Amino acid sequence: MKNLLVAQSGGPTVAINSTLVGVYNAAKGKVDNIYGARYGIKGVLNKDIHDLSKILNEENLPILAQTPACALGSCRQKLKNPNECPEQYESLIKIFREYSINYFVYIGGNDSMDTVNKISTYLKNNNINDIIVVGAPKTIDNDLIETDHCPGFGSAAKYIATTISELERDCSVYSVPAVTLVEIMGRDAGWLTAASALSRLNGAKGPSLIYCCEKTFDTQLFLSDIEKTFQSQNNSILVALSEGIHDNNGRYISETTNQICIDEFGHKQNAGAAKVLEQIVKKEFGCKTRSIEINLMQRAAAHISSLTDIKESIKLGEQATKCALNEMNGQMSIILRKNNNPYEVKYSSIHTSIVANKVKHLPDNIISSSGNDVTNKAIEYLKPLIQGEPSIKYKNGIPLHLNLFKA
Repeated sequence: MKNLLVAQSGGPTVAINSTLVGVYNAAKGKVDNIYGARYGIKGVLNKDIHDLSKILNEENLPILAQTPACALGSCRQKLKNPNECPEQYESLIKIFREYSINYFVYIGGNDSMDTVNKISTYLKNNNINDIIVVGAPKTIDNDLIETDHCPGFGSAAKYIATTISELERDCSVYSVPAVTLVEIMGRDAGWLTAASALSRLNGAKGPSLIYCCEKTFDTQLFLSDIEKTFQSQNNSILVALSEGIHDNNGRYISETTNQICIDEFGHKQNAGAAKVLEQIVKKEFGCKTRSIEINLMQRAAAHISSLTDIKESIKLGEQATKCALNEMNGQMSIILRKNNNPYEVKYSSIHTSIVANKVKHLPDNIISSSGNDVTNKAIEYLKPLIQGEPSIKYKNGIPLHLNLFKA
């Protein structure tokens, strides 16, 4: 008997369940049983494992694909070094044997690929050849290297572009001077913040200023930018900025007033940069100032997801499963862009040792020389990723979502 186990990890996205659908579809009929672990690798270690064939069917799979967040639940648990804590891996192997798991597909971002790499390395070093572990990418931050873009990013970018275009209309209503600061997710990479520029596609003004976290943020230059914008434009200024903007010492702007929490992987959980700048702008200019932190909405807005993103996420789940079935241990499925116009991609894979714990930053040609906007290169790269709208099924006026584990 050969069974497949799938789990999800890290921050939720609009498209991570579409990848789960891709895994399920590709594995169905190729293995004896398809299991799902609740709460990622933590659930595997706790044997919180469920037979998905008893839960999923042809009727609810499309609903699962349009359901935001992680249907299997998630976690942020860092596995210890296998050389320092082999018993943790011995426990995993024992559980895999107990459930006759030959294939394990882990859907997640940088830290999840670290988990895949550690397990696959342990398997190789201990000559365990009948268990294959692979990764399927996800992250709205779009910061995984070697793949052109990440599942979940296109939908988040579409939500941000739409929200910014709506805010720009709202902000333009009044004649009084005002500054609206919109904080967008992105601790180490400014891809989502760059996506705010897509709000200009239909002729709208979009953000007056865009600050991505790749460039050092100088508060005095920022205030100068605001002053110049007041002089050259109307009285309404809309600013898009990454949560991870930092000064020349690497200190997050949000750290000036907020206590920063650190997760198991050593990442600072920072937010509040817009709130800090709101007070600075208000003091400097005395104008109406408002800060908005989009926060969780950008990763949960399935009602405005990108059809391109959903389709590609399913394909990446299928590709990861093919890697597993072909015994390509330690691989992560990836997207390679073949053409931009017309947009065309192909699917491949790369070993997680190359991907794990690396960050794909915005290249220099994406950020303007002034450091307060993005270039046309950003639009060329981003525009294809937000195209198309899925046919969302509604009930009682709201989208249907699937709860795999109803109480």
